[in-house]
Amino acid sequence: MAGVLGISTAILAPRPLSSPTSKFPIHSLSPTPDKRWVLAGFDVVLELYKFLTAAQNYGRKFYGGIGIPVKSGRSQFRVSITNVATEISPAQQQAQKLASKENQRPVYPFSAIVGQDEMKLCLLLNVIDPKIGGVMIMGDRGTGKSTTVRSLVDLLPEIQVVAGDPFNSDPEDPESMGTEVRGRIVKGEELTVAMTKINMVDLPLGATEDRVCGTIDIEKALTEGVKAFEPGLLAKANRGILYVDEVNLLDDHLVDVLLDSAASGWNTVEREGISISHPARFILIGSGNPEEGELRPQLLDRFGMHAQVGTVRDAELRVKIVEERARFDRNPKEFRDSYKAEQDKLQQQIGSARNCLSSVQIDHDLRVKISKVCAELNVDGLRGDIVTNRAAKALAALKGRDKVTAEDIATVIPNCLRHRLRKDPLESIDSGLLVIEKFYEVFS
Repeated sequence: MAGVLGISTAILAPRPLSSPTSKFPIHSLSPTPDKRWVLAGFDVVLELYKFLTAAQNYGRKFYGGIGIPVKSGRSQFRVSITNVATEISPAQQQAQKLASKENQRPVYPFSAIVGQDEMKLCLLLNVIDPKIGGVMIMGDRGTGKSTTVRSLVDLLPEIQVVAGDPFNSDPEDPESMGTEVRGRIVKGEELTVAMTKINMVDLPLGATEDRVCGTIDIEKALTEGVKAFEPGLLAKANRGILYVDEVNLLDDHLVDVLLDSAASGWNTVEREGISISHPARFILIGSGNPEEGELRPQLLDRFGMHAQVGTVRDAELRVKIVEERARFDRNPKEFRDSYKAEQDKLQQQIGSARNCLSSVQIDHDLRVKISKVCAELNVDGLRGDIVTNRAAKALAALKGRDKVTAEDIATVIPNCLRHRLRKDPLESIDSGLLVIEKFYEVFS
């Protein structure tokens, strides 16, 4: 019985009593000054077993852990089990990892995506420089938006994190550390560093605010005096990617949460006078169909780049897409293996670009022209200027160069500015074309 339950300590904690007796007798109790009784050794298992057996015929209710109310008149007890330890051998851990990997849904290779070069380029540039601020992908249904975003998982590089930290804290960057890790550093404790792939977290449309932000265990805070925080999706996405499919259908209150976290890089949860903050710096990727609804301008401006996706019109390309998809559905493993060389090459290219990004330079004259384009297009704020500079440098790094050219700027500037232009109901020209026209006017 003890081996099954894995019990090291059992604590019988009383609620306020009006009667000294209970319907089910419990023996071998020794009172302590804090009005709690401790059962130890074999008696723990024996008494708990008797208690559970008797309670089955009386009715029970489980609280956190194992909790069993036993009533006699108005008396009530609660039994809780603490220090439940489970040991897993290294071989078992490895087997669990392999089993988990095998059970994962096979992902379509990024290199196998046919066409949609604009969308793929925006995604790659954000992986190279996360400070670009994410990408919004809008287009017709069935054009591979979600498939392309999820295929990015295989190309994500590894990063250093503090082992066991739910916020993926960077051991070398205090700004991206959680409160607990900072406290350990202040105490002089040595941090264990681990390498892990950048996370991609899906935010479902039906998610609750508590699931997104995280929750505070009020009962534990009141009884034990500790801030017990259960991290949410924003904590998991820190230093990673947060993907929202059909972002234009997201509830307004969740949009407000994303806006606040994207702006500050921190998520704050407040419940019943208790406040907890943690870093929440992530690449925000959204996709949607414009026919299903517009996106709030405040949220649209938070996306660094905007990719417009259309249905492939070329018959030969359409046939190729259908054939490739049929191959993947027939044998995903064989299909993925056929693109392994291309995937590895692209992953190495991304890694090299990330490493040399800091050495890429852009001339002052080009910076002035970028800002002139933004000013003449009446772009609100300075995010357009900043993102265009960053995206052009990331593209130069991807191409293996250490200097930005006007061609690099021409490639990225429509994606950086088209969603920041003020909408004119009488204007029929695509905003991306307006940006290109202004670019050639200024740069010529």
